[in-house]
Amino acid sequence: MARVIITLLDSFGIGSAHDAAAFGDMGSDTLGHIVKWMAENRKNPDGSPRYLLLPNMAALGLETAHRLSTGKDMVHPISGEPLKDTVLDGGRVKAAYTCAEEVSKGKDTLSGHWEITGVPVDFDWGYFPDKPHCFPQELVDALIREGNLPGVLGEKLASGTEIVKELGEEHMRTGKPIIYSSADSVLQIACHEETFGLERLYDLCKLSFELVKPYKIARVIARPFEGKTAGDFARVAAHRHDYAVPAHEETLLDKLVAAGGNVYAIGKIADIFAHRGITKHYPAAGLDKIFDATLQAVKDAPDRTLVFANFVDFDSSYGHRRDALGYGEGLEYYDSRLPELFALLQPDDVLLVTADHGCDPTWKGTDHTREKIPVLFYGQNVKPQQIPPLHIFSDIGQTLAEYLGVAPLGHGTAKDIWK
Repeated sequence: MARVIITLLDSFGIGSAHDAAAFGDMGSDTLGHIVKWMAENRKNPDGSPRYLLLPNMAALGLETAHRLSTGKDMVHPISGEPLKDTVLDGGRVKAAYTCAEEVSKGKDTLSGHWEITGVPVDFDWGYFPDKPHCFPQELVDALIREGNLPGVLGEKLASGTEIVKELGEEHMRTGKPIIYSSADSVLQIACHEETFGLERLYDLCKLSFELVKPYKIARVIARPFEGKTAGDFARVAAHRHDYAVPAHEETLLDKLVAAGGNVYAIGKIADIFAHRGITKHYPAAGLDKIFDATLQAVKDAPDRTLVFANFVDFDSSYGHRRDALGYGEGLEYYDSRLPELFALLQPDDVLLVTADHGCDPTWKGTDHTREKIPVLFYGQNVKPQQIPPLHIFSDIGQTLAEYLGVAPLGHGTAKDIWK
């Protein structure tokens, strides 16, 4: 019986989507620009360029998927060898590969994940404006009153790490939580784990989740931090918690569980799907721990299981922070561990490597970028081929639904990639 393993590299775009200009993102290219940045800025001890090399993902078709997306070669091949002109890269590509564009109205995490699993977001999320005191006063008043708070700090769009440096000491002194937002549909609350309390932070976020419903906000995120002064404050990623709106239709996860299958969620996947359609959750934070948890889940998973991992650091630690070096080296780390995952695959298993949106670390601002995503299917039952570009992420979920033998999803068309 089939199993499917999805490793989703959060924010790993491979070139501007056709509608990127509407988002101010025409010309963005997360992968291509990281390759260029590394070639120009990272050096070997002898002073020569130390290029970005991702040989295992190149063997799955990443290099050729990027060319399919952008129509051009990167400044340096990530395989370490020149890209050939044959459809399957001279026989090196071992997977079915393509790029995919999103139809959902936003370029946020929930929209990308939901659309992949068969539920595009055809409505507009609510957003807070980029101005001081960005939250409606009635929302702030209700949060203070019902949360029994002495007040709040922040009330603006900001980088999470920067606003903690700016206001963390005052928060510890006054007991006022730091509330802020971003270009996403989100309200975030940062509090010190010891002086405010982790469980109290979670309770405040649960309250906030109810209060923001009238504003059509997609997520409330608990952002605990530790440290004693502004110079050593650090977010505790392992204790982050997202309170998300559930998908408005049944996803692939829902349908698989309803059909008697299993969904093993690693990292933030459970939060993204509001813990619906999840049979087992593996908490993990950091690329190494998420990869470890993914391997363990594959070892644990029975037949007819979807193992779904989100590698959030590419987005939160590198993309949003515009850290091209960290992003590139994170990709190299992920790529170096892929053989461990390959070794665990059973004859009927299918591995999918994909993403949910872009977050080009060389782009202006700190927001996500509207990009195409890689779609790389690998397994003994997958026929290596170039798939025509997908014009809706839900083609991915529909293809997997067919393979897993569950009811068709509400959106998307299954692709014939099987031997």
